[in-house]
Amino acid sequence: MPHIFLVEDDNAIAKNLTLLLRSEGFTVTHAVTQKQALAALGEGKFDLGLIDVSLPDGNGFAVCTAIKAETDIPVIFLTASGDEASVVTGLNMGAEEYITKPFRPMELIARIKTALRKSGHTPSVFNIALLRVDTTSGTVQKNGQELFLSALEYRLLLVFLNNQKAIITRGKLLDELWDAAGAFVNDNTLTVYIKRLREKIEEDPANPQIILTVRGMGYKLGGQNAAE
Repeated sequence: MPHIFLVEDDNAIAKNLTLLLRSEGFTVTHAVTQKQALAALGEGKFDLGLIDVSLPDGNGFAVCTAIKAETDIPVIFLTASGDEASVVTGLNMGAEEYITKPFRPMELIARIKTALRKSGHTPSVFNIALLRVDTTSGTVQKNGQELFLSALEYRLLLVFLNNQKAIITRGKLLDELWDAAGAFVNDNTLTVYIKRLREKIEEDPANPQIILTVRGMGYKLGGQNAAE
């Protein structure tokens, strides 16, 4: 899954953006200040930078300069200031987009996906057992036949794809589904969604090979999986 580097000092905006991005299948790392952002650049690999221009201890232009010095990932500036000088500065630094607040959430998502596609940092196609998951088109096929998954079932599958080598606790799954649904998802609901997803994607739901139960800990992704 694409990893978004969000640099935003407004906690409310950052929280809403994180929920939105996760619901679209992105992984998000959030930094609040220029100092935190520069430190995070040395600790993780990102596919796109989503950066506020005004930061409490500096500005997003410095963060963009640091990103471009090390990687070729696209950068999108978010700012409350739409003055021409700032826009020109951002674009001259190599930013792909300069978006002023307030912005329309799904338009932002579309611009992020466009920037990722142009840069080559596109979502992968995953082959897992008999499944083929194309996160660009949002389609899931089993034995070549397309499956219909609900939004939450698809989101649940994305969580497993995004954490292929990890044991995922029920608490983490609850957090992720709550984010995607925008409403409370309880433990019983999670059990129902896992059961429904297994019924759709597993060859034998009673003996699952893709979503495996790790007793006393949670779940993990099984199957022979590979990304294209």
